Amino acid sequence: QAHLMESGGGLVQPGGSLRLSCAASGMIFSIYDMGWYRQAPGKQREFVAAITRGGSTNYADSVKGRFTISRDNVKSTLYLRMNSLKPEDTAIYSCNADYISRSDWGQGTQVTVSS
Repeated sequence: QAHLMESGGGLVQPGGSLRLSCAASGMIFSIYDMGWYRQAPGKQREFVAAITRGGSTNYADSVKGRFTISRDNVKSTLYLRMNSLKPEDTAIYSCNADYISRSDWGQGTQVTVSS
């Protein structure tokens, strides 16, 4: 059974940086399309970034130029490098793994951007 575990969240000042990781197990990581989503308090979950199994990337307009998604298929790990963080980036960040009709989610990691 697929298992996704996020880490790397925390409290950071505006303008700061964080790198999130999503470690995958129980799945053939390299064949999955992967993504990051976030949910702020009182808001619906929203798309942040995605990377296909072939390495193509896609970003929400709100994070373009600040966030970078990447993957390491040897380590079965997904990353999200977040630079120039803003208070509006505060949310629980979750990773997602998609393969055909299957979709798996991690529990999420809290990111708080505040001075």
